[in-house]
Amino acid sequence: MRFLQDFLDRSKQLNQTPAVSQHNLAYHGPNQKYKIIHQGLILPDLPAPLHYLNFLSIIGQPNAPMLANPSAIQTNALDTVTVICSTSPHMAGHLNRYSVKKDCKFQYSLFQFLDREKLTGDFPHFRLQRFDSELSFDLSIHTTNLISHFTQMRFALADHWSLLCYCQGTLHYKDQKYLIESLGSFEFARSFNFPYLPLAFLTYQIINLKEGRQLLLVQIRDSLNSIVQSRIYLRDLKKMTNQMFDQKVYFKVHRVYPSVMTPNGQKMYLPREFEWCYEDDKGMKIWLQGQSRGDFKFGLAAGYVGSFNYQVSINGETEHGEGGYCEYIDCRSLRFQEQNKTEKLLGNLSNSVPIMLKK
Repeated sequence: MRFLQDFLDRSKQLNQTPAVSQHNLAYHGPNQKYKIIHQGLILPDLPAPLHYLNFLSIIGQPNAPMLANPSAIQTNALDTVTVICSTSPHMAGHLNRYSVKKDCKFQYSLFQFLDREKLTGDFPHFRLQRFDSELSFDLSIHTTNLISHFTQMRFALADHWSLLCYCQGTLHYKDQKYLIESLGSFEFARSFNFPYLPLAFLTYQIINLKEGRQLLLVQIRDSLNSIVQSRIYLRDLKKMTNQMFDQKVYFKVHRVYPSVMTPNGQKMYLPREFEWCYEDDKGMKIWLQGQSRGDFKFGLAAGYVGSFNYQVSINGETEHGEGGYCEYIDCRSLRFQEQNKTEKLLGNLSNSVPIMLKK
C-alpha cells in the first residue's frame, strides 16, 4: 500500500528538490477538468485576543468523508462553495455558503464570493479582503519561493501546495481595529472530481517560530484508520530552506473535549491536549506539545478550526507560544475515536490511534 501511495503521489520527491519558481504553479478557478478547488490563507501566532486568522474556501464538495460538508449543499455538490473566515474570539458569522453560478465570480487573478470575500492578484502579490460587520480585513500578501507540497498526484489528477508568505494589513473584529504583520501560509489545491476517496481523519497545525521559521504538521488517515500521510515541514525564511520529515512522525491526543455533533450528524471528539514527536538517525529531534484554547469553530469541510498554546523543541531549543493554529476533522468510526488507553499502549506506535480519554 505504501509503495502504491508513493507511486501515485509525487509530493515526497518534489519536497526533496530545490525551491521552484512559484510562477510555474497552477492557480485557477474550477474548470472542466478540476471541479474541486481549495484556497487558503492562514496566519498563526497573532497577538491576543486574535491568536490566528484564516480564510479557507472549498469550491465544489469533494466525495470524501473528511472533505465534504453536505449540510452546506442547497443545489448540488459542485455548485456549492463554503468559505470560513475566523479568529479566536467568539464568532457567529465565520462560515458562509455560496452558489458557484449565482454568487461567485472566478476569473484570472480574481476570486469573488458574493460581496463578502475577495481575493485578487497573481504571484507573488495578492490582496485579500473581507467586508463584514463582525470580522473584516484588508491584507496584502507577498508569497515566497518556499513551497511545501502536500499532494502531487500522477497524471495531474490533483495537487495541493503551500507557500510561506508575508502579510500586512488591517483587521476589524467588531469595534476593534488591529494591525496585521505576520508570516503565514498561502495554500491552493485542485482536484479531479473523484467518485470516492476514503479519507476520514485530518489534523493540521501551523506555528510561527523565531528567526523567520515556520512549522507545519499534518496527519491524514483513511476510514480504516491506516495512516495515509504523517509529515512535519520546517521552513526557514532567512536560510531559504524547506525540510520535510515523513518517517516515524508520531501524533497523539492525550485528552479530548466531550463529543460534539456536527451539522452533518457526525459525532466527533476534539483534542484538548496533543503531542507530536520526530527523531531521526541524523540527530534531528522535533517535539511539540499543544493545549487547545477551546475556541473550535465548525466549517472547514467536515470539521473544525481553532488555536492552541504550545511548547516546541527543535534539537534542544525550546520555544513557547499562545497562537498555534489547528485544523481537526475526525470522521472515523467511533471504535477508532474511542479506543481506550490500554489498547493504545499495547498497540503499534507507528500506526497509533490518538488516545481519547473522555472528560
